[in-house]
Amino acid sequence: MNFRKRTNEEPEINLIPFIDVLLVVLIFLMLSTTYSKFTEMQIVLPAADTEAQKDYPKELIVAIAADGNLSVNKMPLVSRTLDSIAAALTDAAKGGKDAVVVISADASAKHQSVITVMEAARRAGLNHITFATQTSAQAGIQ
Repeated sequence: MNFRKRTNEEPEINLIPFIDVLLVVLIFLMLSTTYSKFTEMQIVLPAADTEAQKDYPKELIVAIAADGNLSVNKMPLVSRTLDSIAAALTDAAKGGKDAVVVISADASAKHQSVITVMEAARRAGLNHITFATQTSAQAGIQ
């Protein structure tokens, strides 16, 4: 007869298969989830209620029409290329690098037109840029 005392061994739980299953479920959820795209976002831009417009001693007013036509200090530009805009800004600044470029863009002007003028101002060495806006009352926005 075998009268030895039995040793109670504790059962082991193997977690590796459990972790493998959870990783597969996680990968499945990540791949099947749909993400919203930024192009589908509906945004409404706020109106700018600002103080009175400051008058700068040396300012270059760049007007951008809705159709993309440009003028620097009321002188229309024939070409809309980056180099021609930069040359026009340099000529209008008359070598003064402390001039302020005031971009007065139509509300329906393309964003690329404004960025092109900003890049041309940077190339011309004009680092002070501001934007002309109208108040909500002038725009007829309640």
